[in-house]
Amino acid sequence: QVQLVESGGGLVQAGGSLRLSCVASGRTFSSYAMGWFRQAPGKEREFVAAISWSGGSTNYADPVKGRFTISRNNAKKTVYLQMNSLKPEDTAVYYCAAGTSAYSDSERYDYWGQGTQVTVSS
Repeated sequence: QVQLVESGGGLVQAGGSLRLSCVASGRTFSSYAMGWFRQAPGKEREFVAAISWSGGSTNYADPVKGRFTISRNNAKKTVYLQMNSLKPEDTAVYYCAAGTSAYSDSERYDYWGQGTQVTVSS
């Protein structure tokens, strides 16, 4: 069992940066791949980024490539999402998730956090 708690969301102007964190409980964090997803009002949840259990492999959605960076610290049981050059269209609730591999398909993830709101003003 893994419990996930996100933090770091907030209100930022376009062009600004935020770093999201997701802290996991449980002893098996390092065996899970981790993903970040987001859901804007009235839209489907979409993949943002994912990282393998070792951190050696990452995967990004096209809209965030070059702007967002996913990383993890297994000793701290934490995964991060550094978001730079934010745009109003990045506004959404951001969720972290734990799964067996760094997939972009949300159905492949077993555990989810409660989400953190990111709002980017123009």
